[in-house]
Amino acid sequence: MPTSTQTQSADQPAVRTSDVFIYLAMGIFFGVVLILSEVVSWFRIQEMFRFQSFHMYGIIGSAVAVAAVSLQILKRTNATTIRGEPITIKDKPWNKGANQLIGGTFFGLGWGLLGACPGPIYALIGAGITPVIVGLLAALLGALTYGYLKPNLPH
Repeated sequence: MPTSTQTQSADQPAVRTSDVFIYLAMGIFFGVVLILSEVVSWFRIQEMFRFQSFHMYGIIGSAVAVAAVSLQILKRTNATTIRGEPITIKDKPWNKGANQLIGGTFFGLGWGLLGACPGPIYALIGAGITPVIVGLLAALLGALTYGYLKPNLPH
């Protein structure tokens, strides 16, 4: 088992204990933001899917805009990690859109049926909405199923 000074592989350095606390704090902060912005609210999600409110579209749109600007800044400034390693962002193939369309459809159906996308599921569980554990288990089962079937799927 690698120590905090050894690396796991040439591409991925070992995780330091201090890093884990930073990641945990960032995750808790993000969860609080999700709760306070009502992004995890089942009612807000249903309003979005019924086109009754702009709230969720505004949040998603602003997140896309912030991500686009942030990625451009990272690419143009040759940014590095806190350890000084270069940040590389590889382009993803479009695949004529079929994979994205099929995957997006399944994702959207699950999101609409459950009323939560995978990220906020943890925030909902942390907020005490324990029935969402069923959705988490279903998402994990879906991911395991995809991992099992992936070698047989067209890519």
